[in-house]
Amino acid sequence: MRSGHHRHDQGTPSEPTGASDAVSPSPPASGAGPAPGRERGARRAVTLFPLLVLLAGAVGLLRPSSVEGWAPSVPYLLGVVMFGMGLTTTPPDFRGVLRRPRAVTTGLAAQYVVMPLLGWLIAEALGLPPELAAGVILVGCAPGGTASNVVTYLARGDVALSVSLTSVSTVLSPLLTPALTLLLAGEFLPVDTGSMTGSILRTVLLPVLAGLVVRLVAGRLVERALPVLPWVSVAAVGVIVAIVVAGSAGAVRSAAATVFVAVVLHNGLGLALGYAVGRFGGLGESAGRALTFEVGMQNSGLAASLAAAHFSPAAALPAAVFSVWHNVSGALAAAWFSRRGAGGRHRGDTGGGPAPDGGPAAR
Repeated sequence: MRSGHHRHDQGTPSEPTGASDAVSPSPPASGAGPAPGRERGARRAVTLFPLLVLLAGAVGLLRPSSVEGWAPSVPYLLGVVMFGMGLTTTPPDFRGVLRRPRAVTTGLAAQYVVMPLLGWLIAEALGLPPELAAGVILVGCAPGGTASNVVTYLARGDVALSVSLTSVSTVLSPLLTPALTLLLAGEFLPVDTGSMTGSILRTVLLPVLAGLVVRLVAGRLVERALPVLPWVSVAAVGVIVAIVVAGSAGAVRSAAATVFVAVVLHNGLGLALGYAVGRFGGLGESAGRALTFEVGMQNSGLAASLAAAHFSPAAALPAAVFSVWHNVSGALAAAWFSRRGAGGRHRGDTGGGPAPDGGPAAR
């Protein structure tokens, strides 16, 4: 976990508490390979999270009556998740924008261009029904999920860049997510951008800011609670998925295969294009790995909450499936990158800040 300024300057990742996240160990100092114990802990968490969420989805599908009554609690559950993200966010996450403007700008552009456009293209190519099409596009318009920080660490990528991108994309989401959803999903379903912006402010930005304030005021107390926070988020996201699946059980039975294909394409192409943007954009191997997961892994809990509130339970189904699948694919991609070796400095690593071989870029 991030527990002090010294370790934070070494590019440690956030303790994953955002939607669709797993438990994160403390990464080692820059220049060292991942500590075996920490790496085992991260891999175990990345494996457990999708299994737990899948179990929650099964409960929603097989026993919908047991969770349908909880539907009004979805925004509050998301607020709990985002408050946890705020507790694990510190000022250096945002200072990285000033230290590495080109890398951060490139990553944000990829995040909010690649995934929304991919969502629209996939919805059109597969001829998805309006509700499912809007749901896929909304997943693409969401900010990055902080599970990407953990997976970037496992892939030996630029963790500092990953954390900065997740933090900044989340702060920008009240403006960009509704606008992009209107632009790309408006042909499928009516989009009330004002109402959606209000929802994101209440369930995302305000809880994150509250978490930041609590971290600043009661840092030592927060540090003691950090090991528990990721599992609180896991429970909250699991309940959200169960509620979404229960409310769209009919769509699950009739369109499960189509939704799964759409999600796999969306996530897989996002991972590939994120890496391509980083490498061909001259940011280097380490940053390319970070962009792989920042672009391909989304805040699916937010997408599910917004879809259920502003569209329909069926529109939230792609986000529920995405929340399981992107953790599976992320873990597989991280294992592949890890076998290739450390993502240290390479020719073209000009994204700002040194990236010592074998470890994340220093902040």
